[in-house]
Amino acid sequence: MKTEDKYIKDITEIRSMMERSTKFLSLSGLSGILAGIYALVGAYIAYRLFYVNNENIVYNTIDRQEISAEVGNLIILALAILILAVGTAVFLSQKKSQKDGEKLWNSATQRVVINMAIPLVTGGIFIIILLSKGLYGLLAPASLLFYGLALVNTSKFTFEEIKSLGIVQIVLGLLASYFIGYGIFFWAFGFGLMHIVYGIFMHQKYEM
Repeated sequence: MKTEDKYIKDITEIRSMMERSTKFLSLSGLSGILAGIYALVGAYIAYRLFYVNNENIVYNTIDRQEISAEVGNLIILALAILILAVGTAVFLSQKKSQKDGEKLWNSATQRVVINMAIPLVTGGIFIIILLSKGLYGLLAPASLLFYGLALVNTSKFTFEEIKSLGIVQIVLGLLASYFIGYGIFFWAFGFGLMHIVYGIFMHQKYEM
């Protein structure tokens, strides 16, 4: 009996080692929670500035095809949220990898970065094109769609739950594409609430 238990334990350890060598498992659930909070705060600021205190809602510019100061400020706000979210994810992932006695930058991390970068860079270029054409109403849908595609594309190299989050983002992006003018609400739900739910789930499942 003890020999059988030992074999099972050895197989489990070998499987764990193989998984860690091929998958990026240093992603912290807390980083997802914080990213969601950043997104909700940003969405609230954007709503207060551009939807409540301004008669010319940002998305009306899709008809006028003109660049407004509001859109410029919205882009700066989005970039600030992105920098905060990425910085927090890297910092917490570094702490988690050190706790596990592993290096953050390894072959698994490289695969994750490459497979996530392709859809994100493509999406970033597409968003710049939308900006140049004045199609501001499609910015939020595009960001959700390409982010969702990036998550799905990366899921095979990290936690499988990432794929489910990616599919949700894609669905929200498609809905936001149809309901033009309500992009900020879909954006807040996708990048905000869904990240918080995902982060709590991952923290409870893998970090507690």
